Amino acid sequence: MHSSALDNEPHRDAASSAHPSSSRSSKMTRAATIALVVVLVAELMDILDQSVVLTALPAIQASTGAGPGAVQWLTAGYSLTVALGLITGGRLGDIYGRRKVLLIGTAVFTLASLLCGLATGLEVLIAARVFQGIGVAVMIPQVLATLHVTFDGENRSRAFGFYGAVLSIGSVLGPVLGGLLTEADLFGLSWRPIFLINVPVGLAVLILGRRFITESTAAKADRLDLTGMLLSAVAMVLIVFPLTEGHTHHWPLWCFAMLACGLLVLGVFLRQQQRRKDDAPLVVLSLFKDKAFAGGLSAQLLLGLLCGLFFMTWTLYLQHGLGMSPVLAALAFMLLAVGELAGAMIATKTAGRFGRRLPQAGVVIALASMTAYGLQISSGQAELTLLAMTVPVMLLGFGLGMVGGPIADLTLAKVPHESAGSASGLFNTAMHLGIAFGTALTALVFFTATGGSLASVLNRDAFSGVLWWVGGALAVMWAVMFFLPKQASSQAD
Repeated sequence: MHSSALDNEPHRDAASSAHPSSSRSSKMTRAATIALVVVLVAELMDILDQSVVLTALPAIQASTGAGPGAVQWLTAGYSLTVALGLITGGRLGDIYGRRKVLLIGTAVFTLASLLCGLATGLEVLIAARVFQGIGVAVMIPQVLATLHVTFDGENRSRAFGFYGAVLSIGSVLGPVLGGLLTEADLFGLSWRPIFLINVPVGLAVLILGRRFITESTAAKADRLDLTGMLLSAVAMVLIVFPLTEGHTHHWPLWCFAMLACGLLVLGVFLRQQQRRKDDAPLVVLSLFKDKAFAGGLSAQLLLGLLCGLFFMTWTLYLQHGLGMSPVLAALAFMLLAVGELAGAMIATKTAGRFGRRLPQAGVVIALASMTAYGLQISSGQAELTLLAMTVPVMLLGFGLGMVGGPIADLTLAKVPHESAGSASGLFNTAMHLGIAFGTALTALVFFTATGGSLASVLNRDAFSGVLWWVGGALAVMWAVMFFLPKQASSQAD
C-alpha cells in the first residue's frame, strides 16, 4: 500500500510512484493484505450474486406464484443494470475517490440485498435486484482501479493473481451456494438467505474498507460527462437487452432493430467522446492506442463469451443429457472450481514473471482438456460418470484459472493511474458484453438443436456442438493474447 494504508486522506495518482511496494522483493504489509481481502470480497459478492439466484428460481417461483417471464427479470434486471452503469461507475471513482465510491456502492448493494431478503412480492424483489445492480455498477470498477493504483512490482501481480482466483471460484460456486442455502431452508426462510447473507458481509466490507483502503483520485478528472453517461447507458441497454432476451421471444424483428439502434448510439457516443478528449471524457479513447489494452479487452470479451455459452449448457447437459441429480451436477462444478483455484494459485505464485505466456499456456491446457472431454461425450458414453470426467473437467478449470488474473494485470499494466477507473469500467463491461453474446449464442447452438426437448440424446448431441464453439473461442483468445506484453511491466521495470 501507500506510505500509510491507514491514511484516509485522498491522494493524487502521481504520488503512487513512491509506493513502497514498487520494490520487487517487498512484501505486503498487514494493512495492505487486509485492504486486498476487502476489495476482493466486494468483487466476490458481485460474482456470486450474478449466478446464486439461478438455482433458487424454482423456489422463488413457487413462493411468489410468478410466471417464467417475470422470474427471468430477476437475472435480466440485475445484469442489465450492471452493464449499463460500469463505465460511469469507473469514472465516478476517478473523480470522487475510488474508496469513497466503492463504499457507497457497497452500501447500496447491502441495503438492496436486505430488501431482496425481505421482499413480499415478485415486483418488490425485481426492483430490489435492479437496486443491487446499481450498487454493483458503482462498486465493482473500483476493485481493479484500486488494485492498479495501489500495488506495484510482484505485489501487483500477486494481487491480480488473487483477483483471478476470486473470479474463478465465484463463477462456479454461485449456483452451488444458491442450491445449498435454498435446500437448507434456514429458519424457514427458503430462498431468502441467498440475499440476506450479503448483509453481514457487506457491513464488514464497509467497516474494514473505511479503515484500511487508501483513498485515490485521478489528477485531472474534475467533473462527470453527463451526456456521455447517458449515451453509454442507452447503447448498453439497446445491445445487451436483445442479446439476453432474444431467445425467450424467438428473436422477433424488434430484437434486431434494438441491436441496430444500439450500434448507432454507440457510434454517436464514441464520436462525442472524441470531441471531448481534452475535456474530461467518460471514456479515455487514447487507451485503445495501446495494443495491450485493446488486445486484453478483446481477450476479456472472449472469456465472457465462452463462460456465458459453456456454464449454462453444461448444467443442462449434466442434468438432462446424463440424468445427474442437482447434487451431482453441483459436485461437477466443484471439480471445475478446484481446478480453477489451482490454476489461479499458479498465476499468484509466479507473480507475473511469464507475461502473456502464462495465460496462453492456460488457454492451451483448457483447449486440450475441452477436446478430451468432447471425445468422451461424442464416443457415445450415455452413462458418463462424474468420476470418468474428473480429469478433463479439473484440467479445464486449471487452464481457465491461469487466465483471468493475468489478463487483467497485463491489460491494465500501462494504463495511466488517472485513467484507472475508466479502464476498469471498460474491462468489466467487456466481460458483461461477452456473457451477453455467449447467452445469445446459446440459443443458436444449443436450444436450436434440442428444440426445447429434455431428451438425453438431444442434450448430449447439442452440448457436443457447443464444445466446438467454445474451442473456437479459446483458439481466438490464444491468438489475441499476442497483443499482450511478453513480460509484465512491473517485472520489466
